[in-house]
Amino acid sequence: MMEYNKSEDLVESGVDWIGQIPSHWNTVKIRFVARLESGHTPSRSEEEYWEDCNIPWVTTSDIKNFRDSHKLYLNNTENEISELGLANSGARLLPEGTVFLSRTASVGFAGIMGQEMATSQDFANWVCGDDVLPEYLVYVFRSMEQEFSRLMQGSTHQTIYMPDIRSLEMPLPPVPEQERIVGYLNKHLSETEIILDDKKTLVDRLDEKLQAEITAAVTRGIQSDTKTVSTGHDWFSEVPEHWDIMRLKRLRKKHVPIVYGIVQPGPDQDEGVPYIKGGQCEPEKLDPELLSKTTPEIAQKYERSRLREGELVYEIRGSVGRVVQVPSELEGANLTQDTARISPREDINTEWLLYALRSEPFFKQMEVNRRGATVEGVNLFDLRRGLLPVPPEDEQEEIASYLSEINEKISEVKDEVKRSVDRLEEEQQTLTRAVVTGEIDVEGVQNIDKPRYSIA
Repeated sequence: MMEYNKSEDLVESGVDWIGQIPSHWNTVKIRFVARLESGHTPSRSEEEYWEDCNIPWVTTSDIKNFRDSHKLYLNNTENEISELGLANSGARLLPEGTVFLSRTASVGFAGIMGQEMATSQDFANWVCGDDVLPEYLVYVFRSMEQEFSRLMQGSTHQTIYMPDIRSLEMPLPPVPEQERIVGYLNKHLSETEIILDDKKTLVDRLDEKLQAEITAAVTRGIQSDTKTVSTGHDWFSEVPEHWDIMRLKRLRKKHVPIVYGIVQPGPDQDEGVPYIKGGQCEPEKLDPELLSKTTPEIAQKYERSRLREGELVYEIRGSVGRVVQVPSELEGANLTQDTARISPREDINTEWLLYALRSEPFFKQMEVNRRGATVEGVNLFDLRRGLLPVPPEDEQEEIASYLSEINEKISEVKDEVKRSVDRLEEEQQTLTRAVVTGEIDVEGVQNIDKPRYSIA
């Protein structure tokens, strides 16, 4: 890690989020040093606007490239618009080097256009003048998390509106100092990113190990000397000879069908019946205080999908395959149409079934049945017909206990790695803010790369 020195001769900037800056720096509204441009979306009702698309068009789909990364440049976009669509909308073709900032939904992610591009209305864009480097401006934006949080409005989708965008202020050092700052941060954050990537790779490998253990245990058992037989099925070629092959619908309680839940839960209620929707089939997301709520009247109409403690909830739309057990505090809660309730019969170990539904063979069965133009998912018919190798009840308990022990050990390691990642990312954020505001002086740092858009 490179050493750095605290700056001397600091003065108050007069801007809350910036704090103190070196006495020879200025603060300025960003729009005074970079031309502010908004984005737009051509009319979706005009089909010809969406034919022969060849103009790179930045949308929220591109934001994922800038999460948890020191990446600065966007060279290619996931979406494009046509010249006709551009000409008949408020969008403008912006030059290479333009800085974009997401201002709705995923607020605060910034990058630099690697070629001419247009953007949707979800972005504010700055064409930098001679007094500010695009790279430096991006690092400024990445230091403004608290300021963005202060300015965000909206109950459903958080947004920073254009009047507040126009008022944003930044510290402004001389351009040569901006170049040193950018070079320092590029080098330092690149080195840190290598460490972060290694840690995130370790988390992925731990997930793969757990998945392999689950699949092996629920398809072959945990006894190495068990005699197996061929099944004739594509999903699991051999299973222990004393196991059965059964469809999921045969493992449920009698008169308690596998069903999805509320189709239209209505606006979120302060008080009401909580429900589990897509993306929430994870234990840490099942806090009743965090879940959306519907009215008792709507929930009453969906009594068939009312949840009971210990039942399983399987995600059938979106992130298909996630499954979670209903905790006691969600007794009486409900579902949406993105999730399905599974109530195991009395001789089926619930924990074993949870792992079986997470196994690779069952997931692959659901994968081949995915359908849907907008949100992909599996229907209840295919979920109910999913095949599982079913051991006797005592073996189910042994497998569940074995996998729970492995899961606990792997989770402990993952949690420690994730805490380490969080600490490093927090240190990155703190360092970036200290450098772009001049709290840390990088003047003496050697061997730093020149910014891509530095002024010759």
